[in-house]
Amino acid sequence: MRLADKVAIVTGGGSGIGRAAALLFAREGASVLVADIEGDAAGRTAAAIEAAGGRASSFRLDVSKAAEAEALTAACVERYGRLDVLINNAGVTDSSLAPGHAPGLYDEAIWARLLEINLSGMFLVAKYAVPELSRRGGAMVNTASSAAFLPLASHAYAASKAGVVSLTRTLALELVGKRVRVNAVAPGPIETPLSRGARSGLSEKDQAARAALLADMTPMGIGQPENIAHAMLFLASDEASFITGQVLLVDGGQGLRAGR
Repeated sequence: MRLADKVAIVTGGGSGIGRAAALLFAREGASVLVADIEGDAAGRTAAAIEAAGGRASSFRLDVSKAAEAEALTAACVERYGRLDVLINNAGVTDSSLAPGHAPGLYDEAIWARLLEINLSGMFLVAKYAVPELSRRGGAMVNTASSAAFLPLASHAYAASKAGVVSLTRTLALELVGKRVRVNAVAPGPIETPLSRGARSGLSEKDQAARAALLADMTPMGIGQPENIAHAMLFLASDEASFITGQVLLVDGGQGLRAGR
């Protein structure tokens, strides 16, 4: 097992990529604290891990609240005695904040909220996790997006994920001396409730149309959450012990079609 006796926090672990990562990490031996703004969803992921013989618990988390980000790490240490891996995954899309609106120039409130969750929230969770990660040497894996390099989504979403790329690299350099590796995974189109618009009030027909569009954009078709979870596992494991400050594109060749 690649994460035997390790403790991991997975934010956004109630569904999609975060849930897949939490389940995989538990199978690889980690105790997992599953955090999500939807507390019931986090609880279901934790229950699934325990039903399979793993060790997990849940935490209701709004990453945009500093006090909650601080409480998350404190809860992890209280429950498991340590923290070895942070999967900094929680995020939103433009469509989840502005249902029914096409990507474009949103008002200031939507712009601010998207950056508050996707970028500032990632910073806050990292800030309070670093002291514990540095105690024994740890790993942080942030969720960026192919949109950071190929802005096919809204400018606000692309900007937030480009910020994640920059944050990842600067944190990696800053934390080398503290024995904390910081990397990111940048998913392309992945089949999740968030990507297909299920949380945006889209009809099933519109969700199917959106999925078809995403698949058409990518030579290998639309990916699955497990594709991203395995990339996260590699970066979190000792197999990547000499890797920091990198962004691993897992985009099914999307960039090739765009000529990147």
